[in-house]
Formats: sequence, structure tokens, C-alpha cells
Amino acid sequence: MKKLLPFPLISLCLLAMWLWLSQGITPGAVLLGSLFALMGGWLLRLLQPDAGQVRNPVAIMRLTGLVLVDVVRSNLAVAAIILGGQRHNITSGFVDIPLDMRSRQGLAVLACILTSTPGTLWIDFNRESGGLQLHVLDLVDESEWVERIKGRYESLLLEIFE
Repeated sequence: MKKLLPFPLISLCLLAMWLWLSQGITPGAVLLGSLFALMGGWLLRLLQPDAGQVRNPVAIMRLTGLVLVDVVRSNLAVAAIILGGQRHNITSGFVDIPLDMRSRQGLAVLACILTSTPGTLWIDFNRESGGLQLHVLDLVDESEWVERIKGRYESLLLEIFE
């Protein structure tokens, strides 16, 4: 039964929403809504993460602290660039960072960290080579960014997820 309806409550909600949007309970609406509800549950099953355990709770707390400090620091730096009139003095650019991490959960957390930090944006990730492309608003030294991502974030994420 779990293969047919992996998420029965979500499928039921999808069916109810379909019937509500179609403004009637006709056999065709029920049949089509049931089909969409089944497909929605199956597609959601594909999005389920790997069955891995989060390992090191101390590393989670350390990573959280580092991210909070880096987000505040980046907010101040971006505000100084914008409000201080230094926009013409900055050099933005792309940084290629070789990652050792392959965990989907770890990569998702890293993407959230990088895109929530002002001044950085996750551009691309090549699963085969492990190469991450990052855009940096104020790029002074590429090697500093590689060391920051690998040393501060990736090392802790490897402790947590792999």
C-alpha cells in the first residue's frame, strides 16, 4: 500500500484541492483529481532525501554559529558598499571551488548557507567533478573564498552528513 500511496494525506489534500478548484464533484473531476493525487505522491517520493543520519550535533551548533556570524558580517559589508558609495570600487566575479562533499543534504545546506549570505550566490554545481561555481559581490582573493567554503563550511558539513 505504501508504494501506491507513499503520502496518503498529501494525496488526499491534492484531491480535495482539485475538487475544490474544479467547483464540483463529478465523476470526471474525481477521476482526474485522483490521477493527479497519485502522481503527486509518487513525485514527492522521488524528492525524499537519502536515508542518512545526521551525525555530529556539536558540529551542527558550530556551523550554526559560524553561519550567523558570517551572515551578520556580510550584511555589514554589503551595506557599507551600497551606502558608503563604494559601488564603483568593487570587483565582482566567479569563484570555482572543488568540493569533496557529495551528500545531497549537505550540498542543499551549503546552497542555503551561501545564498542566504549577502554578497554570495550559488551559481552551478557539477556532480561529476564536484565543482561549485560561486558568484561573489566583492571578490578580492579567490583562494580566500576557496579556503572559507572548504575550511569553514564543507569540513563541518562532512562531519554532519557523511
